[in-house]
Amino acid sequence: MLLIQFQHAGKRHVGILEQDAIRVIDGYATTYSLAQTAIRTKQGLAELAEASAGADTVAFADVTPLVPLDHEDPAHTYVTGTGLTHLGSADTRDAMHKKIGGDVEALSDSMKMFRLGVEGGKPADGQAGVQPEWFYKGDGSIVAASGATLAMPDFALDGGEEPEIAGLYLIGDDGQPCRVGFAIGNEFSDHVTERQNYLYLAHSKLRACGVGPALLVGELPAHIEGVSRVLDTAGKVRWQKAFVSGEQNMSHTVANLEHHHFKYGLFKRPGDVHVHFFGTATLSFADGVSVKPGETFEIEASVFGPPLRNKLSVLETSYAKVQTL
Repeated sequence: MLLIQFQHAGKRHVGILEQDAIRVIDGYATTYSLAQTAIRTKQGLAELAEASAGADTVAFADVTPLVPLDHEDPAHTYVTGTGLTHLGSADTRDAMHKKIGGDVEALSDSMKMFRLGVEGGKPADGQAGVQPEWFYKGDGSIVAASGATLAMPDFALDGGEEPEIAGLYLIGDDGQPCRVGFAIGNEFSDHVTERQNYLYLAHSKLRACGVGPALLVGELPAHIEGVSRVLDTAGKVRWQKAFVSGEQNMSHTVANLEHHHFKYGLFKRPGDVHVHFFGTATLSFADGVSVKPGETFEIEASVFGPPLRNKLSVLETSYAKVQTL
């Protein structure tokens, strides 16, 4: 099942996306309220959505997509992610294994982290595996819906896509993290800043991101194929590359990534929303592409329905000098 939040005729709605049509869910204006009811009544989200869907339908082409899950107060949404989790293509995978197969001490910190994931990122059920790389991106104010722009700050050295799957979560009244579903995402980072020094990773990740338009309810397929594209200002494809995801193509299980995120009490505050990116192995930046303002990112994987599209823009920075009280 694919759920979608959208605006139509000046109102917010949530519905079930089926091909090019949306069945509107009655009694709920947000995925958040629908998921909260499912948690409180101990129902499956798909079952509740199906039971609540009415006869009204609307064409996907006639609506404005919203982020698949959000909170009315953006400060109550955490946007985070994990890196060095994907094995990539067969050629990339073979090259990676050759790189990490020698003396551990001779490896870079990144390769050491990747090797740890390959060796211990998929533990037996009920056990904790090795910790992944983890980073913070921002709160709900940085998340752009499909069709919205991705604003790159004017001090950024790069604005590049990262096609990823994101897990979307709602924390129950008792502090229990509940996965609402998965969505396609563009984690979007400043790769030039990160390349200067890996300790700049935290700076490079404090950027906007794109998520949606639809949310996949249920378990994530083990193998997912998609395509990432950069479209020029005329809408023509300037760069494109296939990518794969899902646990079959990862060095960590989703459960292990979730375990190491939600082990922190800070991330189990009732009512909060979490958007957590699971990583990627495909970047236009790696192929020497520098995306220009006005160009568009398009990320598509059929299991998630319509593609995610965001145009790159530049945001003028407003610097504020700190005042002493």
